[in-house]
Amino acid sequence: MAIRNIREIGDKVLTKVSKEVKEVDNKLLVLIDDMLDTLYNADGVGLAAPQVGILKRVVVIDVSEEGDEPIILINPEIIESSGSQVGNEGCLSVPGKVGTVERPNYVKVKAYDVNMKEFIVEGHELLARALCHEIDHLNGVLYVEKAIDGIRSIYDIEEQEDN
Repeated sequence: MAIRNIREIGDKVLTKVSKEVKEVDNKLLVLIDDMLDTLYNADGVGLAAPQVGILKRVVVIDVSEEGDEPIILINPEIIESSGSQVGNEGCLSVPGKVGTVERPNYVKVKAYDVNMKEFIVEGHELLARALCHEIDHLNGVLYVEKAIDGIRSIYDIEEQEDN
């Protein structure tokens, strides 16, 4: 297991559509382990394979309380969404920045686990936002393209919260 370099805005790999995973092999399992290590090392909520330079449709998300299992999604696809939420969103590939993004308040996602067994995950609020954000990465889309009012420094947000 290793911590991989997180690609940042401007890197062309972040603008490309990821390829569907056909089978889970040892190489993919190592990638998933590395993605989890990288996610936790960066104190993130989610990480998509393109963010570590791999154009595969793989996502890891952990919005849970400590001790809960992270969500590992292979070939995720949003099959249902409803409601709306507007809030600040950041990204490990856009360090130190945030933007206001509108996302569904609820999403239902079909994906495959590491055994290529199909499953459904439903997310509300933060999990819904994370699912949409990470699936966008698989399609070559960064949140900055959806930001309602552009992007700004995370330090500006912290100052407003302190006042």
